Amino acid sequence: MTRHFGMLQFRQDVSQSEIDECFTALRSMLGKIPGLLKIEHGPYDSSEGLNDGFTHGFIMTFDSPQSREAYLPHPVHEKVKAFIVPKLERVVVFDFNV
Repeated sequence: MTRHFGMLQFRQDVSQSEIDECFTALRSMLGKIPGLLKIEHGPYDSSEGLNDGFTHGFIMTFDSPQSREAYLPHPVHEKVKAFIVPKLERVVVFDFNV
């Protein structure tokens, strides 16, 4: 399996409602992209304070590295990305196999 992990810092002018819409769009990819098994997400929640300004995170689970590679240019992903990215100040994505 492959994990696709992201950290997001939304722009300060983005409302909570808009953030919620972003994660609804993210979840909408389930069942539409082959090999995408699971999406988990949420706001930063730790007293440790090591988030470096990132406010939210997500983890996607793919059945294989090949499915993750096919997801990257997938039209559904491109549409969701076009909706979310303009609302971000910064983003980091990190993939690893388990």
